[in-house]
Amino acid sequence: MRKLTFAVVLMLICSILALAAEKKVVRPSGAEPSASWSHGILIDNTLYVSGMAGENASGKIPTAFEDEMKQALDNVDSVLKAAGMSSQDVVSVQVYLTDAAIFERMNTVYKAYFKEPRPTRTTVVVARLVGEGHIEITVTARK
Repeated sequence: MRKLTFAVVLMLICSILALAAEKKVVRPSGAEPSASWSHGILIDNTLYVSGMAGENASGKIPTAFEDEMKQALDNVDSVLKAAGMSSQDVVSVQVYLTDAAIFERMNTVYKAYFKEPRPTRTTVVVARLVGEGHIEITVTARK
């Protein structure tokens, strides 16, 4: 009986370990790794993308807000592509704005990027973001 119990427990442990999901770091081509965060984490076909601001590869933020918004979405898109996904795989979006007055401008660019059916979205106005930008976007995508 002890051997049977041990075998059952061992099988259960092995099954749980086999089902345990492995985290995979996703980093766009050319992006430098960070010591404090990952661009994206892929687990069980779900991608969690860190907040992306509107800075280009050289760290500059466009002057026009619409261009900053497009750059932030391009930055999100680069993480999605690195995971083999696209904007069509996005199921949830969180948008952080520094000014409620730019909401409609953000929404116009957003609707051009995300096609129907659009993902769920939360938009929050914050006092300030890290850096000089006006927007930060994070998404969750699933294949």
